[in-house]
Amino acid sequence: MVSTDLLLAEVTSSAGTLAGIAATADLTTTVPTCPDWTLRQLITHVGRAHRWAAAIVATQAAEPIPFREVPDGRLPDGLAERPAWLRDGAARLAETVTAGSGPVWTHFGPGPASYWARRMAHETAVHRADGQIAVGIRPEIDPVVAADGIAEWLGFLPDGLAGDQAGHPALVPEGKVVHFHATDAETDGEWLIRGVPGGVTVVAGHGKGDLALRGPASAILLVLLRRLPPGDPAVEVIGDRSLLDAWLAATPF
Repeated sequence: MVSTDLLLAEVTSSAGTLAGIAATADLTTTVPTCPDWTLRQLITHVGRAHRWAAAIVATQAAEPIPFREVPDGRLPDGLAERPAWLRDGAARLAETVTAGSGPVWTHFGPGPASYWARRMAHETAVHRADGQIAVGIRPEIDPVVAADGIAEWLGFLPDGLAGDQAGHPALVPEGKVVHFHATDAETDGEWLIRGVPGGVTVVAGHGKGDLALRGPASAILLVLLRRLPPGDPAVEVIGDRSLLDAWLAATPF
């Protein structure tokens, strides 16, 4: 398990990077990895998300708070105020989670306040990557955080991703196995996803797959979340490439 302190440090660091972008970039710039979003919309989403999660923890909410009703959820108009607004949201989240106790609402039912450190760490890191891509910087995510992001992403997979008669593809065809392998020495994260009747099973560990996606945890996470192309030189695709294409087609954006 990744410590809450490390996850909150990722929130603070990534928010700081976005704050730098907010202070210098043209916020009308389109974000290529978030279709229909500009940098202004991306940065507003991140700052509001931090305040939203902090409000859930602070009030020990038993159900989600309406996202657009969060106080102070609007990016300031003044250029000089925007970086502080982003940093303040991250700091508010960190302080609230550190002081909080459960149970609070999570996507999986009542859970501890620390859930929101993990969820917002990955949310912020990936959207920080979006911002960097929009201004021409190649993103890198800490390998420990990125490996945990892969694990969290796999934990969100719905049971029903087995395809249907309306033409939606299966996440992994029945009987096939997909292997993700983060090669960073300090993480050594591996997962096997097997297609079974009605969905998939996910098991952490080493094994042979019909497809293997290997590389640094950061690159694997960003490929799975469609922030880097599957042909990126940082990753290696071994075996049946069509399984990776099917995976990317079947997973939500």
